[in-house]
Parts: sequence; structure tokens; C-alpha cells
Amino acid sequence: MVLKPDVITLGAPEVHAARRFYATALSATIADDGDSVNLDMHGTGQLELSTTERLAADAGTRPATSGFRGYMLTYTVNQPTEVKTLMDAAVHSGAEVLKPAKKALFGSFSGVFRAPDGAIWKLAAATNKDTGPAAETPLPTETTVILGVSAPKASKAFYEALGMTVDRDYGNKYIDFHPANTAARLCLMERGVLARDAGTTKDGDGFQSMVFTHTAESREEVDALLTAAAAAGGRITVTAAETTGGGYSGHFTDPDGFQWKVTH
Repeated sequence: MVLKPDVITLGAPEVHAARRFYATALSATIADDGDSVNLDMHGTGQLELSTTERLAADAGTRPATSGFRGYMLTYTVNQPTEVKTLMDAAVHSGAEVLKPAKKALFGSFSGVFRAPDGAIWKLAAATNKDTGPAAETPLPTETTVILGVSAPKASKAFYEALGMTVDRDYGNKYIDFHPANTAARLCLMERGVLARDAGTTKDGDGFQSMVFTHTAESREEVDALLTAAAAAGGRITVTAAETTGGGYSGHFTDPDGFQWKVTH
């Protein structure tokens, strides 16, 4: 039993407008099944787009949201010119720049934008100097999602109780977990610190317009993860039950209110 973010679903006011944005700005590979839009981040994570109302209803909460949503997605590429290329494409497609692309801490290079759907993205390279020709279509080496939490060490304990293994642990500054194959990496930072890194304030409440999905191997694993989440300090928001089409799923939130769907 190891919890993992197999899919990250983002809520959007206009799904097909968000589809166009991500296809253009991040060159995401698109699969549209009519009800939702799947975004393959080139093997570094699986995203999905859904209407905010539908996503909230499925998670057993209300769709209202305001201010900082408490998370930031990071799209890591090889070198600075690729960060600039992606930032220009995002802005051209309607993104709002929160931090211009420039040299950052520890020899890195990054910029931050807010997508038209409201999600905040950081574009980053580990070096601030190009080491060779830049890719015409930059592809990610890793996709991460950073959660702004009240107490990173407590959140670490919660996710460890659900089977995740810590990779890097810098106490209350930054903690992340080993990613599963083809899944995004999950990271933790204190909410105020993350908001400053994103170029915004920490104020905000309501639905985060994001839900993680873990695909379980059995119905028993669905039940076990929900039980473990509740015991570790999470909250069951939708009790596990049969779904349309013969599936089985339930929802929980972590101690900071981030939504998870566990399904088989």
C-alpha cells in the first residue's frame, strides 16, 4: 500500500480553453474523451482537466475558491533558454507572470506564471547557463507539485503513514518524496514560504481546484488507504462505494485539506 499521485486533476472554468493553453504553452500531449481532458506531461506526470463544478461535486465539496490555492506545479527543463521559451509561450497564450524568468537561488533559473485556469506554475532549470543548443520544443525532465502546508514535518508523517518514502528532508523548509514511475513528484513547503516563492500572498480559502487520484490495485486497497488516511489525521469526504461502470472509489483530504481520490 503506497499512495501515489497517478493523476493530478485541475479544475477549470472552461475546460477546452484550458486544453488549448496547455497544448500550446507546455506542449502537453492531449487525449479528449468528451467529458474530461487528459494531459500527458511527456512521461513525468499525468494531468487531467475537468470543470471546477464537476471536480468539486465528485470530491464532496463546494466549488467556491479565492486567493492562493495553496499549491504550485513545477515544470523542470534542461536549461535557461528553454525556461524563457516556455514562459513566452505561456504569456502569449494568456498566462499572468508572477515572477519573470531569471537567475534564482543555488545557481538555478526560474520563472512563475498563473495559468488562465488559476493554477500556478514554476518553470525551472537547475543551471543558470545554457550548456548546449536549446530544444525547439522544451520537454520536462520532471514535473512536481508542491503543497503549501501548515507544518511540513506533520504532513511528512501523514504521507509516510500512507506508504510514501521521503527523498529529501530539509525540515520545515522543504520535504519531498520519491516519485513513482511516470508520476509527478510530491513536495511539501510551509504555506507562507511557498506563496512567497510563487510571487503571491498566502491568503486564500475554499476549494483548491485540484484533486489527486491514486489508482488502487484492488477494492481492498481502496478501503485500506482510506482507513489509513483517517487514522493518520486526514478526513474521509466521500465514503468508498460503487461507481458508474463498475468501479469503486472514495475521497479523503490530508490534514491541510488537499483532496485525494482513491479508485479501482
